[in-house]
Amino acid sequence: MRKIATSEFIATAFLLIAVVGSGIAAERLSGGNMGLALLANAIATGCALFVLVVVFAPLSGAHMNPVVTIASALLSETEAKAVPVYIAAQVVGAVTGIMIAHLMFELPVLQASQHVRTGNAQLLAEAVATIGLLGVVWGTRSHGLQTTAASVALFITGAYWFTASTSFANPAVTLARSLTDTFAGIAPSNVLGFVIAQFTTMILVLPVLRRMG
Repeated sequence: MRKIATSEFIATAFLLIAVVGSGIAAERLSGGNMGLALLANAIATGCALFVLVVVFAPLSGAHMNPVVTIASALLSETEAKAVPVYIAAQVVGAVTGIMIAHLMFELPVLQASQHVRTGNAQLLAEAVATIGLLGVVWGTRSHGLQTTAASVALFITGAYWFTASTSFANPAVTLARSLTDTFAGIAPSNVLGFVIAQFTTMILVLPVLRRMG
């Protein structure tokens, strides 16, 4: 359990450092070109995801995501008693990553995001992103770790662009990003809708994931 907690904490912290840190840098360096900023943010996140999955998958599975953890438990692939350990490490790691990113860029350590992401289109986007992420994870496992890592990284990089929400697909990440008033943020009042969409979608696709397994 200690190895799982440490692995998930570090991996999720670095994921948020990559997401938020690259978002801050991209916004500062893009000269107001939001498309360029999003492109830089997406590429940096995808690169980080590939490395994090390769490094941490042998230790904890590199879930970095409560949706992945709970789906794995419901499919009898992760012990139920380990689920709270995973989720606690993911949430604490995500918030820690936000704080580190802010410190690196000399911003207030914790902030309330003003970035509104609301409406049915955003919730549909989160459903699409969550379906895609889970499908990629379960659909590529038989092809080996490198393939799964590359597939997850490439999917998220693309989903930054083809989903209206820029593809959160992760409750821990969603919650943490409400604490950053930067390019990657989400208003706290919008978090619950995203999280409900993510978990609801996970439940709906479980039969498909079971067949993939």
